[in-house]
Amino acid sequence: MSFLRPLAIGLFAIFSVASCGGNPPPSRNQPGSNAQNTPVRVGTIPRNAPPAVAAESVLVVDIASGRNLYAKNADSVRAVASTQKIITALCVLDAGNIDKMVTITSYDTLCEPTKLYLKPGEQYTRRELLKVLMVKSANDVARALARDIAGSVEGFAAQMNRKCEQLGMRNSNFKNPHGLTEPGQYSTARDMAIAARVAYRSPLLRSYFATKSFNFRYNNGRTRLIANTNKLLRRVEYCDGMKTGTTNASGRCLISTGTLNGRSVIIVVLKSNSANIWSDSEKLMRWALERPTAE
Repeated sequence: MSFLRPLAIGLFAIFSVASCGGNPPPSRNQPGSNAQNTPVRVGTIPRNAPPAVAAESVLVVDIASGRNLYAKNADSVRAVASTQKIITALCVLDAGNIDKMVTITSYDTLCEPTKLYLKPGEQYTRRELLKVLMVKSANDVARALARDIAGSVEGFAAQMNRKCEQLGMRNSNFKNPHGLTEPGQYSTARDMAIAARVAYRSPLLRSYFATKSFNFRYNNGRTRLIANTNKLLRRVEYCDGMKTGTTNASGRCLISTGTLNGRSVIIVVLKSNSANIWSDSEKLMRWALERPTAE
């Protein structure tokens, strides 16, 4: 039986190594490997510094993880113009009955400057109007939806603020559904990123955000080509949304999303200017997504 003793010792040594972590090293493609060909992981921050931008408030967020990749004055309170129509859209979806007919009133038409030029008595579904709202940012459409859902702009604004509270948007207060300047109406880049991330989960809204143009048909049979106000959809091939905004108080604003190699980001740019709004957003999107390897 003495010949079994060396065998037992050998088996004991093998099991001891395994139990102490003596497994083979990870392959080059396993998570945790530092190999040069490892794909970029969701939520990783680019190695190179973010680009300089003119915008006063910026936030770049990885959509899947929710991680902030870059922030500049993200909690500064300011006007956000029509980007707040993202909250309007979320409230429209919350109301349900998306194919309900909306009858346009004269009250709905009293809103400048961007309009679809709807006429009192015309009827459209909430779905049709919501698509125009996201693509063209028409203010008369925003008023029509708000009145139809809540009975008044003021009542709808209360719904918007309740939605913000529900989402954890702690530094926002809205007074209308379209974003035209009013005293006491404000948000932040961080809060708007929260809203954008929620809106991105809706397949319907995401399809509208990505629509470059479509033909809208009025009740009288006339059609109008509706072009998306988000020029980044045409400048960056992997941009897939989201919403523009411009007033004197807010400056040029853009919330945009992009997807590349299995990763998606939200870029919030507030208080930029006409000369820089598109380049600001494009530079940040390319910085966030066009990086070859993980850290």
